[in-house]
Amino acid sequence: MIGIMAIEKALELARSQELDLVEVAPNARPPVCKVLDFGKFLYRQKKQEQKQKKGTKQTEVKSIRISVRTDTHDLEVKANKIKDFVEKRNMVKISLVMRGRELSHLDLGFEKIKKFAEMLKPFANLQEGPKKQGNTIFLLVAPL
Repeated sequence: MIGIMAIEKALELARSQELDLVEVAPNARPPVCKVLDFGKFLYRQKKQEQKQKKGTKQTEVKSIRISVRTDTHDLEVKANKIKDFVEKRNMVKISLVMRGRELSHLDLGFEKIKKFAEMLKPFANLQEGPKKQGNTIFLLVAPL
């Protein structure tokens, strides 16, 4: 810490040490500058950004399709697959596709998807739905 000084004097100090004058905090009053090697500064900054980026994981939205005619055992198999997705911190969109005459029995579709959502309660959190969109009813599930 050298203190507050004029820009010319700071530049002269940096040149005498064969280093660069780098503005670290431009929004501060007065602006904060450091005398250091700019190449090393950029390298450290890049490494720090890479470390932060490595720590975060992008969440994906996986998709599972079921229908009104899907049997209980098949739903259990799909629930286990959803459990795997959720353990890997992914969100899951469950789509119940209704075709033909099934569209006249929306209550059966909502009943089926609510029953499926109950199977997922121990390991997943209901994020959104069930909602009807066209001929599909969808449900969004997130990790606990």
